[in-house]
Amino acid sequence: MKQERKMHFQEGRRAQQQLESGFKQLENSKRKFERDCREAEKAAQTAERLDQDINATKADVEKAKQQAHLRSHMAEESKNEYAAQLQRFNRDQAHFYFSQMPQIFDKLQDMDERRATRLGAGYGLLSEAELQVVPIIAKCLEGMKVAADAVDAKNDSQVLIELHKSGFARPGDVEFEDFSQPMNRAPSDSSLGTPSDGRLELRGPGRSRAKRWPFGKKNKPRPPPLSPLGGPLPSALPNGPPSPRSGRDPLAILSEISKSVKPRLASFRSLRGGRGTVASEDFSHLPPEQQRKRLQQQLEERNRELQKEVDQREALKKMKDVYEKTPQMGDPASLEPRITETLSNIERLKLEVQKYEAWLAEAESRVLSNRGDSLGRHTRPPDPPSSAPPDSSSNGSQDNKESSEEPPSEEGQDTPIYTEFDEDFEEPTSPIGQCVAIYHFEGSSEGTISMTEGEDLSLMEEDKGDGWTRVRRKQGGEGYVPTSYLRVSLN
Repeated sequence: MKQERKMHFQEGRRAQQQLESGFKQLENSKRKFERDCREAEKAAQTAERLDQDINATKADVEKAKQQAHLRSHMAEESKNEYAAQLQRFNRDQAHFYFSQMPQIFDKLQDMDERRATRLGAGYGLLSEAELQVVPIIAKCLEGMKVAADAVDAKNDSQVLIELHKSGFARPGDVEFEDFSQPMNRAPSDSSLGTPSDGRLELRGPGRSRAKRWPFGKKNKPRPPPLSPLGGPLPSALPNGPPSPRSGRDPLAILSEISKSVKPRLASFRSLRGGRGTVASEDFSHLPPEQQRKRLQQQLEERNRELQKEVDQREALKKMKDVYEKTPQMGDPASLEPRITETLSNIERLKLEVQKYEAWLAEAESRVLSNRGDSLGRHTRPPDPPSSAPPDSSSNGSQDNKESSEEPPSEEGQDTPIYTEFDEDFEEPTSPIGQCVAIYHFEGSSEGTISMTEGEDLSLMEEDKGDGWTRVRRKQGGEGYVPTSYLRVSLN
């Protein structure tokens, strides 16, 4: 009905637009007729004035009369066109107001009457459903009232106590132990000696002996209480007074404490890598060479998963064919959800593979461009700062090649270096060479390390095309420094 009402309104708008268009055409023909009449009258006056002028030539008079005749003919044509347009508009206007609009209003009225009828039927059904449900609700409310009246707080509390009472016996008085006289005391339950089962209890300096809990075996083992900071309370630690759990091995208590504390502590690597690092999905926060390696790893993983899903789908199809040929082995329809799921996984993995391939191509082009820039820097003459050492010619060919590089600008030192350098540090290995700092460098960004001019450093990893080399200082510390600031000699 909503769509039908919209259609009727559109029909009315179209009819109104047609009428307005006819009225505009009528106005245009009327203005044209008025303009032609004025021009014809003006041409007739000009011809009459030339006819009475004794100085005008006969050719001018004839030309003016022809022009007046032409204008008069055009005015007559405009008059006929205006009359025809007026007659057409009056006919269209009468059709619009006496035929089209009444029909549209009749259709709207009929639609609204049908809508009212259906609304009445709907409200009738609603009231019938409400009348059927009201007795059920009333019965439920009566049952709730009866249950509320039957509440007996004393009896309910007693039932709950009977269900959950522990049955423990109250402990006896603690006996006085006299340590002033050397004497052999008989072991008892309230004094800590050798237990009756022959096992020695764990003792340490300054550790007090606790009373044995009489019904410890009935207690369920509970984890040690935790402090608000996530660690165990001092009373639950192994070097404090033991909790009332007789017969428990202290090593088991220690393992429970370690299990409860371990998930709350973040690993050193996660704490180290999370210092303001915003990791992106395409690894754009890493140097180009390391970004390329990470993207290759992700691409290989996605390809393996994709191949696994394809193999699984083929296996499910073969199983479905077997079920269709031999229905007693299984229902083929039961495999449809799994086949659909594998198909969706395949589509998702294909999209991810395409995405990682595009990122990898971009990263490889960036690595190649960086290497091209590095080669270009090698071929240019050196432009060292004022602090450059004068005796760089005493080194080998490799040293001369490295020393000819142009140091990065100060602007590059202030820009943030990749913040996940230390995530890519492998386990400590032996140096692959030695290097000397040609210039002073302040490692102000995360992942870099500071060095002074002339300092001897150990080379841990060569430049991979991104302009940075990993080194280790002799007094400790490892990080990245600009390759152009070093004179390198490999082992």
